[in-house]
Amino acid sequence: MSGAAGEPDPREQLGRLLEEDPADLYENAPMGYLSALPDGRIVKVNRTFCAWTGRSPDALLGARFQDLLTMGGRVFHETHVVPLLRMQGAVREIALDVVRMDGSVLPCLINAVELRNDDGTPVLMRATLFEATARRRYERELLTAQRAAEESEARSRTVQQVVSDMAAATSVADVAAVIVERGRAALRARGAALVLVEEEPAGGIDDLPRLHTEHAVGLPAELLHELQAAAIGQLALELEQGVRTIPLDERLRSVRPEIAGAMAAGGLSSLVLVPVTADSRRLGVLVLGLGAAGGDLISLDEPEAVTVTGPADVDLLWTLGRQAGQALERARLHEETARQAERSAFLLEAARLLAEAADVRETVERLAHLSVDRLADLCVIDLETEQGPVRATARHRDPTRQYLADEVRERHLSQRSATHPSTRAMQQGGTQWVRVVDEEFLAGVTSEDRHRQAIRAMELTSVVAVPLMADGRRLGVLTLATDRRRSSFTAADVEVAEQLGLQMSLVLAKAQRYELDVRTSHTLQANLLPPPPPEVAGLQMAVRYLAATQGVEVGGDFYDVVRLPDDQVALAVGDVVGHDITAAATMGQLNSVYRALLVDRPAPSAMIARLQASWSLLGLQRMATALFATLDPVTGQLRIASAGHLAPLLLTAGHAEFLPVAPSRMLGAPPAPAPAQEWAGVLTVGATLVLFTDGLVESRSADIDAGLAHLLAAAEAADTSDPDELCDRLLDALTGAHRADDIALLVLTRTA
Repeated sequence: MSGAAGEPDPREQLGRLLEEDPADLYENAPMGYLSALPDGRIVKVNRTFCAWTGRSPDALLGARFQDLLTMGGRVFHETHVVPLLRMQGAVREIALDVVRMDGSVLPCLINAVELRNDDGTPVLMRATLFEATARRRYERELLTAQRAAEESEARSRTVQQVVSDMAAATSVADVAAVIVERGRAALRARGAALVLVEEEPAGGIDDLPRLHTEHAVGLPAELLHELQAAAIGQLALELEQGVRTIPLDERLRSVRPEIAGAMAAGGLSSLVLVPVTADSRRLGVLVLGLGAAGGDLISLDEPEAVTVTGPADVDLLWTLGRQAGQALERARLHEETARQAERSAFLLEAARLLAEAADVRETVERLAHLSVDRLADLCVIDLETEQGPVRATARHRDPTRQYLADEVRERHLSQRSATHPSTRAMQQGGTQWVRVVDEEFLAGVTSEDRHRQAIRAMELTSVVAVPLMADGRRLGVLTLATDRRRSSFTAADVEVAEQLGLQMSLVLAKAQRYELDVRTSHTLQANLLPPPPPEVAGLQMAVRYLAATQGVEVGGDFYDVVRLPDDQVALAVGDVVGHDITAAATMGQLNSVYRALLVDRPAPSAMIARLQASWSLLGLQRMATALFATLDPVTGQLRIASAGHLAPLLLTAGHAEFLPVAPSRMLGAPPAPAPAQEWAGVLTVGATLVLFTDGLVESRSADIDAGLAHLLAAAEAADTSDPDELCDRLLDALTGAHRADDIALLVLTRTA
């Protein structure tokens, strides 16, 4: 058949192509064909393979096929392809790389069959080669994507593990340990350290921030020291640069030879610096020290160090830094909450202990003991006195260093420089906070080498001096210090010290007022009480006076022994209502009037009558009980009258009894219709008379009758007639450390 005029018949053209097809298909096929003898020599090859390799058919015929392969291809051909052909007779899709004439590599996939004669001897190998450049590229991309996915998964696992570990960390130290160990493992680093910026500046607002290593593993201490020294002054600039690597190269050796030397000594080839941040706050830096580079990033095994290679690696480290920063903030908040609770408990305990202190000395000692137990390593308290500044105490937390505190105690404020924080606090009336104790500070606050050596030996790191003030008066100064075994003071610690100083000021002012009242009362009491009993032939006498322990130590009880012109002895005990200054003043007036009335030697009952009659004229504001007696030492004649007072006790031959003295009305009460009754009798030789006030037998927990019975029993059990011994034994038996009322005791024994 033929087509339109002038046009070839398509079927005729197809027939010609089909007739020519076998040869053309072999030579110009889209793959390479070759035939080779068993030793690999090529005996037939198509034009396509020649074009791929850039060689002519003559150059390929006679050449060994394996010599056209790369070195790795040759090894693989001999070790895998040939053995497989011998065993299976064919191989499918074996990847081999053919070297072109220009030296470039052609990736190929080979299919081959081995032809054998009747006895199975190999005769010929026929091979088909497919050009696999695109496929290899695809496989590489696939492997790259797979590797990236694996690395991403590993990064995710690392981040998840870090987040999990840091969620369980409750302290800054725990967080630091986690981030150092995990960061080190992620980069398979030889060492790592977390260096933090201290929250408080070293001095004033304009001072440079301080750095400290919170946790370090595997990095030389000298390297960390040099890094911190290099960062001071340009810390913000360092952290602004983000994650970066510092290699140990010639530039580093030239610019920072100290850091380079420390890196070389530690076997490090580079450092990776990772900023640790939280909410735009730069908290510090994670330092990772790497050795020889090689391998992939993100492995929790640690065979060899790796390098930071790409954005994913940097992003991982940024994430670790941010996670660490957030965990640090949480830990700091948790620790601060715990510290605040401890501070509150500390101040409550201080208030309780100070409230229980009895005097200034006990107040000072209690505060010093509590301070070194909970807040500081050294506590020094100076007080302002009438004689000038006095160092009241100096206590160290460590008993083995107390001798150093004792040396410091010997240095009084007046002997120290005006630059000393205690002196400045006293003079300026404000808290002084020394954040760094250095040699310059020591030189300014010490006056001699021995003093300086003592302070240096305590290794102090920070000092706070708080003035003690109350009602505008400067009472002294509280000085606290920390040493290298405890963290330096923070602003919160200083606030606690100020609160403690305020508490102490109030208690100290109260204690000082109390001691002033006590000194005043002692002076007043010493001047109001009569002198010791006179020596009287035939009599032994002893007296005791004990003021109540509540309020000031002065009261209205009194005793008196007066030797009259006719050799008789006048005896008196009395009790003015109350135990305060007014009671003491009334007692002094009453005793003076009593002695004045003795000029006429009135009888005991007459003495009561005269005092009752003159009570209003004397202008006395308090009532009083009193017992008056006269005794003739020679005959033992005894006369007694009572104005509402307890009867005296008579002790004879180990038997005790109360004399039947009938009391009249108290002094200062409305006059009685009849005069006071007198008891008269004889005090025999060897008998003992005990005159006392009700403070000896009264008790808030028992009736007075029980107290009187106790007195009788104690007197009989004392088994002595010696007045001094009897006084002591009665007081031991009937009184304790705390007394609600004053006690006056007069004991006399007739000896002849």
